[in-house]
Amino acid sequence: MKTTVIKTTDLPKAFLEVHPHNLYLYCKAYAAGLRANTAQTKNRSAVSGGGKKPWAQKGGGRARAGSLRSPIFVGGGVAFGPSTNKNYSQKVNKKQKKLALYHALAELAANERLFVVDNVSIESGKTKDALAFVNGLEQRDVLVVKEMIDDKTFLAFRNLQNAYLVEANELNAYLAAAYHSVVIEKAVFDKLTKEA
Repeated sequence: MKTTVIKTTDLPKAFLEVHPHNLYLYCKAYAAGLRANTAQTKNRSAVSGGGKKPWAQKGGGRARAGSLRSPIFVGGGVAFGPSTNKNYSQKVNKKQKKLALYHALAELAANERLFVVDNVSIESGKTKDALAFVNGLEQRDVLVVKEMIDDKTFLAFRNLQNAYLVEANELNAYLAAAYHSVVIEKAVFDKLTKEA
């Protein structure tokens, strides 16, 4: 597998003119979409009990109270607590998604961490062969982008801690920014640069 290091001079002008804020907004929206949104507390209407007025309205010298399940009492409901009906998703336009990916790839190219190979294929299906390929790049961790993932290559990369294999349609700015370096098949890279 012949590996070529992509520099900024190899990229179209459109990749280099993107404002970094596009990448920030995309990553922020992507991370917001990953939120589990499972934090929940009971408010005073959801806590059981508290039907009886704890003491008389007047005459006791204490502040008036209608229920022991009020937020001011121990065992009462939580005031302004989190609930699962909150929507954290943020909108990102198609154009902005594309610009974010362009900037992420341009940053990798500027640091000589963007590689193009003719074809990523581990026909043996063995993890040690995939590891040899990744180690040959001498990078901390690698995102490998393949046009179509075949079963043998999937099995070879599946168990590697420092490499992640995705198909071309799964590539996004968040993944490109999250990994130290990116390896793209030539067919995928040509398509990306042609669209710019």
